[in-house]
Amino acid sequence: MSLRDRVHEGPRGSDWLLHGAELSVSLAGLATGSSFAGRLAELRGRSVLLATGDQLTAALALIELDGCARRLILCPPDLPFEHLPLVVADAGVDAIVSDRDCPEHGALGVDLRVVCSPHIEPADVARSDHHRTEWILLTSGTTGAPKLVVHSLASLTAAIKPGKSQESPVVWSTFYDIRRYGGLQIFLRAVLRGASLVLSAGKEPTGNFLTRLGAHGVTHVSGTPSHWRRVLWSPCANSISPRYVRMSGEIADQPVLDNLRALYPQATIAHAYASTEAGVGFEVDDGREGFPMSLLGRRHGDVEMKVEGGSLRIRSAGTAVRYLGREGSAIADEQGFVDTGDIIELRGDRCYFAGRRGGIINVGGLKVHPEEVEAVINRHPDVRMSLVRPKKNPITGSVVVADVVLAGHRDCGDMRMSQVKREIVALCREGLAQYKIPVVISFVPNLAVAESGKLARQYA
Repeated sequence: MSLRDRVHEGPRGSDWLLHGAELSVSLAGLATGSSFAGRLAELRGRSVLLATGDQLTAALALIELDGCARRLILCPPDLPFEHLPLVVADAGVDAIVSDRDCPEHGALGVDLRVVCSPHIEPADVARSDHHRTEWILLTSGTTGAPKLVVHSLASLTAAIKPGKSQESPVVWSTFYDIRRYGGLQIFLRAVLRGASLVLSAGKEPTGNFLTRLGAHGVTHVSGTPSHWRRVLWSPCANSISPRYVRMSGEIADQPVLDNLRALYPQATIAHAYASTEAGVGFEVDDGREGFPMSLLGRRHGDVEMKVEGGSLRIRSAGTAVRYLGREGSAIADEQGFVDTGDIIELRGDRCYFAGRRGGIINVGGLKVHPEEVEAVINRHPDVRMSLVRPKKNPITGSVVVADVVLAGHRDCGDMRMSQVKREIVALCREGLAQYKIPVVISFVPNLAVAESGKLARQYA
């Protein structure tokens, strides 16, 4: 059953809405209309690159194209144009859907280009054939071209319980773009459970987005810890009063969990683990960083997790099918487990994320995970967020340095900054080995956050 069929298999009210920055659309309109101005039939059986700028248009296109297109490639808005020819070639793209006529798309050698819009118009929506559409998601790699990850609708929705939510009303929102795995999970959850969804707009300031969420009465919100740290210092943080706050995509350390609990005492504060390849691993809402060791070694629903070679490995119904363009290379091993590359430390009855295997700083042969150091620095009450990175050193190869954003940075005098620096070093000495302590701490006004919502890191 296609996404569109599942959307309309039960009665839906006219108040079931998708909210964009400037327009709201009732999904009930898709029962008798379309956003493709009569051109949907041309896309049947095609390998379609979805390259819209507007999330609302993308959302409507996703619903209509599943079951119609043979393959659906979700193009994030920040994908560099120079990567598109490789994506087009690897995915066998023979049609492009956009929300505007883009002259540059003509250089991709794809003859069929269709413009869709966020406006649903009456149309003949009869569908004579159905395809088991392949959903292709692009990973947000730090260097080079992204990987193309093949999912089915079944794998994408494996972690979503069927049926309409019992809570009423539920209004979802996410800081993620829905063309990335984290945002797509929220989009599918809202659509399949009959909840309204408020979509973010590209480059929309955090304060403006929060104000808009408050106006729509949002109840459930998701984002990365970096997204939520921006919320914590926003003067518009109290514009919303959510019942549920969800974090994923980065390590949720104890300070961000505690600060969100203080800001939204009425809300369930949860953090989840998921990856584009492995699917959703778990969600915990006990207020503690890390996750219970009891989740390892046995199945929890459709998910089984283990730690092998220091990294988290997941086997689940939500695992992607394969990589595309790499001779159909497998994602999982022979036992069906995906090596996530996220390093786990076992302490007591808890599992803690140390960082990414590929993000290790080598200090004279000793390994430092930047996220581990950041978690300690972020404990300081005046620290908003931090980024730990390597700096070349002729003796040890690299040393650890840290860029730190302080609350009220512009109002901090030199004496206060010196004091905070000493306090941060003291925290690091209490909780870290000597070689992990930053040799340089720089105070900066802000840190770059990538379009994926994660801190922009530069891995070697």
